[in-house]
Amino acid sequence: MNFCSNCGSSRIVKKVPEGDTHPRLVCEDCGDIHYTNPNVVTGVLPFNDNDEILLCKRAIEPRSGFWTLPAGFLENGESIEEGALRETREEACLEVSEIKLFTMISVPRINQIYSFFIGKIVNDDFGPTPESSEVKLFKINELPWDDLAFRTVRLTIEQYLNHGKDSFSNKVLDD
Repeated sequence: MNFCSNCGSSRIVKKVPEGDTHPRLVCEDCGDIHYTNPNVVTGVLPFNDNDEILLCKRAIEPRSGFWTLPAGFLENGESIEEGALRETREEACLEVSEIKLFTMISVPRINQIYSFFIGKIVNDDFGPTPESSEVKLFKINELPWDDLAFRTVRLTIEQYLNHGKDSFSNKVLDD
């Protein structure tokens, strides 16, 4: 940070503010404390009655060309459920129903928290978008394990396959 977003000063220092326990960026002119907090990624593991899971092939970095669940960063002013549904529409033109929180995965190394819901596929006219070059239903035995984009996606799919729709998992990825 080069300038204070409160007063415009360039006198930003990193220090532990009084009464705090972590170093923060603090403006020496106006005293404003600039907090940096983890990003929340939210998405859906979409399924149907034919034991199929919908995946999107990423058309953007990071990991362009790899398969993922429809997901993305939570926006200010929306609930985590609203964000998951929005990302599912944005990445797959997909509507889901009966969503429920399924996995919560903390990745402190990159300051991200992933929340995946499960949801039943409603429409069959899903398809690619600017964020996804391909959108496809996979039978369980056809999942592209070696081409999954992220470990959080793999863990969520494994949770679904090993423990079913009525489970919940909370994990921390340390490496």
